[in-house]
Amino acid sequence: MPASEAWWGTPGCYQVVDGIHRIPLTMPNDGLRAVNVYAVETAEGLLLVDGGWAVPSAVDELESALRAIGRSPREISDVLVTHIHRDHYTFAVRLRERYGPRVHLGRLERPGLVAIQELGNNVPVSSLRELRRSGADDLGRVIEKETELEPYDVADWADPDGWLDAGPLEIAGWQVEAVHTPGHTKGHLVFHEEERGLLFSGDHVLPTITPSIGFELGEWDLPLKHYLESLALLLDRADARLIPAHGHPTDSVHDRVRVLLAHHEHRFGQVVAVLDAHRWAMTAAEVAEQLPWTRREVPYADLDAFNRMIAICETAAHLDVLADRADVAVGQEDGIDRFRR
Repeated sequence: MPASEAWWGTPGCYQVVDGIHRIPLTMPNDGLRAVNVYAVETAEGLLLVDGGWAVPSAVDELESALRAIGRSPREISDVLVTHIHRDHYTFAVRLRERYGPRVHLGRLERPGLVAIQELGNNVPVSSLRELRRSGADDLGRVIEKETELEPYDVADWADPDGWLDAGPLEIAGWQVEAVHTPGHTKGHLVFHEEERGLLFSGDHVLPTITPSIGFELGEWDLPLKHYLESLALLLDRADARLIPAHGHPTDSVHDRVRVLLAHHEHRFGQVVAVLDAHRWAMTAAEVAEQLPWTRREVPYADLDAFNRMIAICETAAHLDVLADRADVAVGQEDGIDRFRR
């Protein structure tokens, strides 16, 4: 079966172009199910774009994939990480402990990394604050209880060896441009190899799903506004093949960006329609309950607790942008935001 027809997360090693290979690493107990890391053959051996999640299966899957092309993790000199989420960063740190590669992360991710180190657990405290202001404190308590029980090892969140700034990079002889694309996180970077027309997009642009917005620790005003601006920024660059962290590579970044921009404009319209239909001030949670979710248009009531949190936070992000545009009015009572037309 051609790779494009198989499930994208099937373990293995898949050539993207000569010298660049996609390696899916499975993620047990996560809805995304896998993350792509990319092995780039360089003058120093191998470089990885994104590290993956430090789960027990990751070492064997990476070793097996590299063995298929006659290579070894011991040849990895550097890991470029697109952003601070655990499915991208923590296995990079484990690889450094085991094999010694240098780990690089965007400089603007530093406050988020410090916050994770200081928190000492996996509780998404910023998302819980969003739930409280969105009128969903009960859901927040459920999420807090669930995430307090998740394994956490502060060693997986050790500092990188290098902090990356936006602009041209040459690492291990590989020339690429780091582009700052805030939205999913504050310091998210994509890596554009212009010579061969490849954009390693991390979670900024994904081929079949929309990334969560502002999903990190810390305060951040209007993350969706920043995300939409970051999408538009890519339309000002030369088009490239989309090389994503989740999903198969596709032929055009620009095509997918236009779809994502249209999706969010459609979502703004849906949110406004809910407010127009009810004619009273509503919380983000109340609006989220009226909207369909995922490509399959799943009712809110059918979502699990984690995805309800994501749904409410995404709805709040859309409402905040609408308020910033003066398309809706917002007031606050007892710490809860209420929106109306």
